[in-house]
Amino acid sequence: MRIAILSRNENLYSTRRLKEAGEARGHQVDIIDTLHCYMDITSSNSKVRYMGEELPQYDAVIPRIGSSITFYGTAVVRQFEMMGTFCVNESVAISRSRDKLRSLQLLSRKGIGLPRTGFASKPDDIPDLIKNVGGAPLVIKLLEGTQGIGVVLAETQKAAESVIEAFMGLKANILVQEFIEEANGADIRCFVVGGKVIAAMKRQAAEGEFRSNLHRGGTAQLVKLSKEERATAVAAAKAMGLNLCGVDILQSKNGPVVMEVNSSPG
Repeated sequence: MRIAILSRNENLYSTRRLKEAGEARGHQVDIIDTLHCYMDITSSNSKVRYMGEELPQYDAVIPRIGSSITFYGTAVVRQFEMMGTFCVNESVAISRSRDKLRSLQLLSRKGIGLPRTGFASKPDDIPDLIKNVGGAPLVIKLLEGTQGIGVVLAETQKAAESVIEAFMGLKANILVQEFIEEANGADIRCFVVGGKVIAAMKRQAAEGEFRSNLHRGGTAQLVKLSKEERATAVAAAKAMGLNLCGVDILQSKNGPVVMEVNSSPG
């Protein structure tokens, strides 16, 4: 097969490994810089052009769309879809997963376990917003944050009120979430491909840190999932409509809860 990987950086570890794995199976794999694509949008002969030439007809496209280029990246994926190319993740599913609020609402509608979560623009009663997610300590997240950036643990009621007021003063969109203390700074990243969990790792936050992201100094090790955790990951991927994703789960006293579904997992 001829496969295109949409990636801003051909030297990224995840991009290199995908290319190596594809070539090891006898496929031709091209790495295409998403932002350098430009599109000819016509009803009769849709095209994607790149560096002055029309791209060939690919059998499949693997989108590695970073959050900073979601709008343009999904437009490029959508153009490939219009040309009849199989895309591992469809443009609408990528957009759905990138909207943290929308994705939580979709997961909630499907009955998938979530931390208690609040969302507001200008609440008249901030203490009530805090109370509705179980009170302090709690986690406050910027909707646009990635890799643990824009995530704050407010350990007291006063701290939570101050952080929420500060974010709202900046006109930032935020989520307020229950802090799952029993997770002990660890989460589980489940890799779901084609409706099956093919691998999972437990990520442990660095000492003194509650965010388990590897970009924040966390460590990772292979982990065996319970049936409930596996079912939760598969259900979350299905709710988002993603063929390939990373589902981040916390182990709570009420069972597994989903923190995020990532359409371009590292």
